[in-house]
Amino acid sequence: MNAGTWLPFSRPMAEIKQQAFVDLISEHQGILHKVSKMYCDDDELRRDLFQEMLLQLWKAFPRYEGRSKISTWMYRIALNTAISSFRKQKKKEQEEELGEVALAIPFEVEDREQEEKKAFLYRAIQQLSEIEKGIVMLHLEDHSYEEIAEIIGITRNHVGVKLNRIKAKLAKMVVPYFDES
Repeated sequence: MNAGTWLPFSRPMAEIKQQAFVDLISEHQGILHKVSKMYCDDDELRRDLFQEMLLQLWKAFPRYEGRSKISTWMYRIALNTAISSFRKQKKKEQEEELGEVALAIPFEVEDREQEEKKAFLYRAIQQLSEIEKGIVMLHLEDHSYEEIAEIIGITRNHVGVKLNRIKAKLAKMVVPYFDES
């Protein structure tokens, strides 16, 4: 056997673990992008959150036991990271909340009505609590109540109650805007 021959079993375990992690993230990175977009408006903050989620996933990777779907595990870690990062950021910065007047200002995107409505809806979602944002995002991606409950860490019934409350809250924010259009 010459020095250039590569055998799979000759690779160090750390290298195999690293490649498995890279493959996992490559396949499911959309989850991280969605979570970071939901929790951050600013591109730089979004990149920072993405990196923090990667770090937390890497730290947790050796403990993943396969009892839940890999996407469920990733969502749980990504959402927990986003929520804790959001709380840390809130402590650092004292931000002034947007008033009712700010909601009345339409967001214009190159005269594309659908894009404008979508952007407005995302701004309304941004005003929800951290947990509510996660529930809405998972619901919009057609996750079942059971999956949402498992990811967020609440009961299935509580998911239904929270979704009804979130829908009512969002309706109060967006119905006046959408009725005018």
